[in-house]
Amino acid sequence: MTRSASDHYLVINSGSSTLKYAVFNVHDLSIEERGNLDITPDSFASMLESILHHAGNVAAVGHRVVHGGEQYASPIVITDENLPVLHALSDLAPLHQPHNLHAIDVLRNTHKELPQVACFDTAFHSAQPTLNTLYALPATLRKKGLRRYGFHGLSYQYISQQLNVLTSESGGKCIVLHLGSGASACAMLHGKSVSSSMGFTALDGLMMSTRCGALDPGLVLHCQTQLGIDADTMTNMLYKNSGLKGMSEMSGDLRVLLDYTDQPAVEQAIALYCHYIIRAIGSLAAELQGLDTLVFTAGVGEHAHVIRQRVCEQLGWLGVDINDTANLNNSPVIHSSQSQIAVRVIPTDEEAVIARHMKTVLQH
Repeated sequence: MTRSASDHYLVINSGSSTLKYAVFNVHDLSIEERGNLDITPDSFASMLESILHHAGNVAAVGHRVVHGGEQYASPIVITDENLPVLHALSDLAPLHQPHNLHAIDVLRNTHKELPQVACFDTAFHSAQPTLNTLYALPATLRKKGLRRYGFHGLSYQYISQQLNVLTSESGGKCIVLHLGSGASACAMLHGKSVSSSMGFTALDGLMMSTRCGALDPGLVLHCQTQLGIDADTMTNMLYKNSGLKGMSEMSGDLRVLLDYTDQPAVEQAIALYCHYIIRAIGSLAAELQGLDTLVFTAGVGEHAHVIRQRVCEQLGWLGVDINDTANLNNSPVIHSSQSQIAVRVIPTDEEAVIARHMKTVLQH
């Protein structure tokens, strides 16, 4: 494609197996290109170089970084001083943080002069009421940063911005369901995060593609002390071989599983997936003391009408009623005229949020 002479922001979202990127016009933040590439570890550096060259006249690179810890509640320009701090947080998000930071490290090695901005998934939740961030642990552990953080914040921030445009009072008392490979729920009050299903790590809360979600910590202790499962094996099991994949013994991809609901293990996995969502909605609605708006977003939330239907048909007690045709068509508004709760399907755009943050940070 032909590039204009204007500068561009390149946004990178680097995972373990895929790399998403987007190119934005630096002046009006209009999107010029998006891409999603499979990562080949031995050619990762050359892949980044190719994207950078293709983007053309890049003014800065922005990154999704999952964890900012207690130190970073807003985007930062990467420096020699703060990068080691971000690496030290990798143990809190082992599936994501190392891969997010690897892209930063590679570009710093090859383009030291190129400004890079880190935008954090935890930041959106940083203003939650203190009570909602606490665990009932000894003060000595709380002082070491053992608290609830919440994740998928860039996605939730985008949804909050969209609700501010689409609705009065930014959706009021709102629960947003980010249902993708990773999944979480967030309670918002007038567009601000109040509580999240995810806690200290991105392992907690909803059942996910390969992650278990909420789990009795005593079960983990039992596996280690009585069954002899070592920490590395346990970590791999909980992060990569549980959830839909572990229960179905087939796949963690709902697009695959929904074609095999006649198989008992698959049907049970999907039923439990929805049950975790219902349980989270009940808890978050209690924290909000009511509910005005329910939003589905991310891959599953935006496209899996069967999951939305299964969830919503169990929410009649809250006043939820959906229009089956609108739901089947993945329409932006799927509630019926009888529904007491607004139910929306809003595509998320984490990259757009990062680009906005970049412009703000780099212009100050």
